[in-house]
Amino acid sequence: MATSQASVARPSNWNLPNLITVVRILLAPVFIWMLLADNGELDALRWAAAVLFIIAIATDGIDGMIARRHNLVTDLGKILDPIADKILTGGALVCLSILDELPWWVTIVILVREIGITVFRFVMLRDRVIPASRGGKLKTIAQSVAISLALLPFQLVFGDWVDWLNTATMTIALVLTVVSGLDYLLSAWRLRKHDDA
Repeated sequence: MATSQASVARPSNWNLPNLITVVRILLAPVFIWMLLADNGELDALRWAAAVLFIIAIATDGIDGMIARRHNLVTDLGKILDPIADKILTGGALVCLSILDELPWWVTIVILVREIGITVFRFVMLRDRVIPASRGGKLKTIAQSVAISLALLPFQLVFGDWVDWLNTATMTIALVLTVVSGLDYLLSAWRLRKHDDA
């Protein structure tokens, strides 16, 4: 009887937070097209692409808040949410490197970490779903801020010193990306060790 009640209380995968996450995934190719369409000319389309990225990445916090507040957290959401973030941020990083605005090695390091952890999560699905840690969430915020600043052509308004700010924020995001990835692997190893004990 208790098991039946638990299954009834389990939220459906077809809920608002998961829908918002899917919309974020669908917005990614639109954003990528807008970013590459002007060939780095920093015109109105570049501003529009930057604003679209900021709106799309902001929905990450919105869907999470709704899911927690209304008890709509699902395993599907835990999987789709980081995938949506990686598609959006990964697409932005690759585009910035294509436009020669970000060194390729930075993009590669971040993508290797992100793809590696995502694949690792799918492997771990056989045992459990491991949600994002605090470090992972901080990394996501740092990446979002760094990429948003890199996308917004503020140097046209405030001058070239903005490039220094962009370099600093991207460096912080890079460091947090690597550290949080190592922390995630360590946490998974500890859980596995605890289960085997």
